[in-house]
Amino acid sequence: MSSSRTDRSRYPRGPLPYRLIATDLDGTLLREDGTVSQRSRDALAAATEAGAAHIIVTGRGVPWARHILDDLDYRGLAVCGQGGQVYHAGEHRLLTSVTLDRQLAGLALAKIEAETGPLALAASRDGLRGEVLIGPGYRTQEGPLPSVAVDHQDELWSAPINKIYLQHPELDDDALTAVARTVAGDLVGVTMAGPGIVEILPLGLTKATGLSLAARRLGFRAADTIAFGDMPNDIPMFGWAAHGVAMANAHRELKAVADEITASNDEDGIAVVVERLLG
Repeated sequence: MSSSRTDRSRYPRGPLPYRLIATDLDGTLLREDGTVSQRSRDALAAATEAGAAHIIVTGRGVPWARHILDDLDYRGLAVCGQGGQVYHAGEHRLLTSVTLDRQLAGLALAKIEAETGPLALAASRDGLRGEVLIGPGYRTQEGPLPSVAVDHQDELWSAPINKIYLQHPELDDDALTAVARTVAGDLVGVTMAGPGIVEILPLGLTKATGLSLAARRLGFRAADTIAFGDMPNDIPMFGWAAHGVAMANAHRELKAVADEITASNDEDGIAVVVERLLG
């Protein structure tokens, strides 16, 4: 008998207070080394055996999330691209994908740069294999994931995109997000998804919109849902779900609206809560 099955056997199999468990990836389900612990895998597997469904809701586009989902042997729906993509992991198929109006995005960027000065930019192309285009001066933080360096910012607009990433040489993430929302929030959505990751999105698009769409497809409601996250981009998801759980390592803005704070991602904070719910 595998250690995984032995671990899960200690959980009673009964009804759970939440039928849908929504988890962010980075800083939440993923540890800082990019892995998912065996304890978290066991707890989520036990929850699904007890009748709940686990759904991943991530800011990563499908090309940057797919290898993680495959490693988890995740076969259900995943909400990717900050809510813009609903992806069937088992079938490797995009069910929905929302693109950013490039003309509106250009106008929004002009308004932001009028306040901040020049920005470094990257853009996430639409589609299952859409690369992230990295403009001059943009500092990447990911590992060997699909990305292409471009010499001129004009190349970022050459094909449909889901979102744009912003960086400033001096302003921190909070300050850049605040300025972008103030001057361009009537044109585009602006969110902070992680350290050095400020994003421009289609207006009104959030993790909550993507999660609500996927939940309806699965037959679940907001009242059925517990959500886990760590960054301000998870705030709308917490507002939609019945119960929001922030990790100990979460941004202060998310902690302020959370119903509960659990242990950090490196201390299996998701498993701590799921194990408690399992009794």
